[in-house]
Amino acid sequence: MAMGTTAPLAVRMRPTSLDEVVGQRHLLGPGSPLRRLAASSQTAGGGAASGQSVILWGPPGTGKTTLAQSIAHSSDRRFVELSAVTAGVKDVRQVMEAALTDRDLYQRSTVLFLDEIHRFTKAQQDALLPGVEQGWVTLIAATTENPSFSVISPLLSRSLLLTLEPLDDDDIVMLVERAIADPRGFGGRIALDDDARAQLVRLSSGDARRALTALEAAGAHALEAARGDADDDEDDDGDAPVTVTAEALASAVDRALLRYDRQGDEHYDVISAFIKSVRGSDPDAALHYLARMIEAGEDPRFIARRVIVLASEDIGMADPQGLVIATAAAQAVQLIGMPEGRIPLAEAVVYLATAPKSNRSYLGIDRAIADVRAGDFGRVPTHLRDAHYPGAKRLGHGKGYRYAHDAPHGVATQQHLPDPLVGRRYYEPGAHGFERDVAARLERIRRILAGER
Repeated sequence: MAMGTTAPLAVRMRPTSLDEVVGQRHLLGPGSPLRRLAASSQTAGGGAASGQSVILWGPPGTGKTTLAQSIAHSSDRRFVELSAVTAGVKDVRQVMEAALTDRDLYQRSTVLFLDEIHRFTKAQQDALLPGVEQGWVTLIAATTENPSFSVISPLLSRSLLLTLEPLDDDDIVMLVERAIADPRGFGGRIALDDDARAQLVRLSSGDARRALTALEAAGAHALEAARGDADDDEDDDGDAPVTVTAEALASAVDRALLRYDRQGDEHYDVISAFIKSVRGSDPDAALHYLARMIEAGEDPRFIARRVIVLASEDIGMADPQGLVIATAAAQAVQLIGMPEGRIPLAEAVVYLATAPKSNRSYLGIDRAIADVRAGDFGRVPTHLRDAHYPGAKRLGHGKGYRYAHDAPHGVATQQHLPDPLVGRRYYEPGAHGFERDVAARLERIRRILAGER
């Protein structure tokens, strides 16, 4: 291991050609666009791939920057790298002007790698269009967010969209073993036992950068401990690799930060899985996704709001207590904060996941809103109108109204819906939990309202 370097292990171990790239086999087959791009010559217009811009979309740690840099090493064209975090329109225009000059004066083509393109505004992305459209540059853009939402349509239509997948377990193992053996990495000075290797693969969640970062921390920790032991043991064999155990890995890495971009697709995927797990009455899966959101640093108020919506939308009248518990959990999170707030959140989540389910009240209000928006309504019946403002009684407002508390069973026979909607039913109780009782009671109420006995 090159102890003098300050570059992180993940940077030192970046491939220098596409043949060294691990994973993404579906993008690296013979004749693929990336292969053609890497093989094309520096001469402007020298091949079909030289003008083909590419957008690489995938989760963090799947090789977007690695692919771009590998193409740069494989191709003899000018390579320029910008980050959307720090670059602006001025930087983009400078690259475009230089690329146009190189093309016209030296017949030399330029590859522009733009990292995190989703952070560019529409105006900043517009500045890329002339160069991409006229072929001044071949753009390789990387993003962790869905380009359909984060990249402007004109740029999308002029680029080839390639989707990267999380690395599988075998890919992670290959990367780790390469970093252990390669002189750019540990140079054979450490070894992983089977438990540590399995734990490292789990911790990475398909993210190569996370795997190598954790390996670097664990390896440095193990080597430091071994040096301390060697000072106390004169017979120690300094040439033998230091074995990293699962316990050593755990002590070197504080916690497994799961792959989770709070502003990207993973944010929406995890909250979607969380909601569907509660709706599907699976408390174990619901707690798993809750833990992922908590560990990723998701705003607990966002989680609490989703729990309240779940209580109303998916549990509803099957167990009205669910909304009370969800609201109480949200208030508790506000009062006590995190990390203790995870406890009332977990209680509410387990309660809702194991409660009977009904979406009937949710469907009912949506049906009613649809009718109102479609203009399917009438005037409020005269006997229900306000009779207390001046002149109201002269118009007959309130005349004939029956006070429900004076009627037998507390239900008075009278019409409440406007005339065009008489007989319309928005709420139809389900057959689960408390709603079974509601269904029987509501049927009796509706018969009384209709004047039936």
